[in-house]
Amino acid sequence: MYSLDVNFLKDRPAYQKKPERKGGITLKFPTGDLTLLYVGVAVGVGLPALLGVGWWLLQGKIVELDGQIAQLDQESKRLDTEIGNLNKIKAETNAVKGETQALVTVFDQIRPWSAMLQDLRDRIPSAVQIENIKQIPPIAVVAGQPPNNPAGGLEINGLARSFNDVNDSLLSLQQSQFLKSTETRILTATLVEAPLTASASQSSTDVIIKPPQVVKYTIQSSMNDVPASELIRELEKKGTVGLVTRIRNMQQTGVISK
Repeated sequence: MYSLDVNFLKDRPAYQKKPERKGGITLKFPTGDLTLLYVGVAVGVGLPALLGVGWWLLQGKIVELDGQIAQLDQESKRLDTEIGNLNKIKAETNAVKGETQALVTVFDQIRPWSAMLQDLRDRIPSAVQIENIKQIPPIAVVAGQPPNNPAGGLEINGLARSFNDVNDSLLSLQQSQFLKSTETRILTATLVEAPLTASASQSSTDVIIKPPQVVKYTIQSSMNDVPASELIRELEKKGTVGLVTRIRNMQQTGVISK
């Protein structure tokens, strides 16, 4: 009889022969489609190149922008200097305009006494006599503040034949363009003995003639603060030619509005 002797230990992995290793590393390149490989290589090489070109362009743009900024800074400084000069000229112009306007305001508040006296002569009745006219300076209502009426006022003293004559004088003066009608009033009006004339005092007769009584009055008024440029017609009527001519010349130049 025959018997089979089978050794199964040789089939186990531990007893398998390992391939002999040779020196060096063996690289095996794929032999299939190499498109993906080429794309990867191109990306790996091209991306840094693109980044380098972009960085170079960016640096050039930064240099260009720095030059523009420096140019704009110089232009800004130049414009600031010109603006400062313009503001200085503007301030000087405003100062001159202010001084001119102040002079015009003072000039426009002038009340020629010749015109005012002529107006009083035209308005006072024949039965009323003016002894003296006194100008009242302007008075400030609040200390330290300019007066409400810088033109001031007038005080007229005189004699009249009767109280009616004084009232007629008051009504006539209230219609004057040079006075404020609401502030024209009679301060005093009293009966007094009429003053003797020189001929009566030198009379050689022994007859004493008692003079009639007259009314001694005081009328006070404030001068109108309307600008003289609005009283041109009235000033012309009173013969104030010089002032009217100056006002019209200033109106033509635009310093005073028409």
